[in-house]
Amino acid sequence: MIVSVVSMPGGTTTRTDLAGARDRLAASDFVLVDVALPLAADQPSGADGPQNDGRRAVEALGLAAESPAWFGVTGEPVRADFLGDRACFVVPVVDDGRVVHVHALATERHVVTLHRGPAAPLENLADRLARERPADAVAVLFLLLQESLDTFRRAAVADLLAVEDLEDEMFERRRPEQVYRLARLRRRAALLHHYLLPYLQSTDEIVMRRMLSRDFPEERRRLAQEFQHTGRLVLTDIQALQDATRRAFASYSSLVSGEQNGVINRLAIVSTIFLPLTFLTGYFGMNFSYLTDEMESRAVFWLLAVALQALVLAGALYVLHRTHIWRRLRDDEGTREP
Repeated sequence: MIVSVVSMPGGTTTRTDLAGARDRLAASDFVLVDVALPLAADQPSGADGPQNDGRRAVEALGLAAESPAWFGVTGEPVRADFLGDRACFVVPVVDDGRVVHVHALATERHVVTLHRGPAAPLENLADRLARERPADAVAVLFLLLQESLDTFRRAAVADLLAVEDLEDEMFERRRPEQVYRLARLRRRAALLHHYLLPYLQSTDEIVMRRMLSRDFPEERRRLAQEFQHTGRLVLTDIQALQDATRRAFASYSSLVSGEQNGVINRLAIVSTIFLPLTFLTGYFGMNFSYLTDEMESRAVFWLLAVALQALVLAGALYVLHRTHIWRRLRDDEGTREP
């Protein structure tokens, strides 16, 4: 378990234990405490295992009375609760391709976050606090919520660029593994939307409830409006990613259909050439008395077996040439990229 304490407004980060963090919470008027719990795979299962160690950390910090019963519990979905003079959130954060749920408790004096394993976005938040020096704990909370939205935006933009690059590769040369890569990107877009939408809905409900209050300060109202505006923009980026994946799938299907049309055209040409030959071969292979008794000379054999079929083949090729089928096939081959 790693406990980091960020002193505000200076933004100085120090490492300590739960007891030291509890003392800092009691002594300081403005502090951020981040608790990185061990990963569930590194903890034994059971009643006292990883499901409850987050709650035990909350009790060790002396925040059991200030926080709701679900705060710090593993597996809690995205949510937001306003409890008078404090607010509790379960914030989704995209970290290295995975979604991490960060529990955040904000009061007028401090902000406490809990999460499992390392989380690079919270390290970015600590650097951001040192640069921007927010005025109070509520401003720190909104910076945390904004950082969460930024992780979704960065993930959506990176995946959108990956879809566009993959679409360009498909037009250059189509390969079967490209459809599986598209499927994974489409699934990632769905997961981003799945986690972001309830997060925005829950936070908007809390923010709007506070903004309608007359005692809500103007500066905090501005922060809330910026958060809502950013949330809508990030949601638009994710929807653009979903549209791009659908467009890429449609492009892939169009390319496959074009190749199938080319194969069907070739089969039509082969059928046009060999169908008359097959008919002649079958007709003269029948055991009619006229064919077996009257056509016994070698000249008749060469005339019917070779010359007639050569004439039919030449006629079929002439028809194909006159209908410009060869030219269309050659043009289709020329328009494809190597």
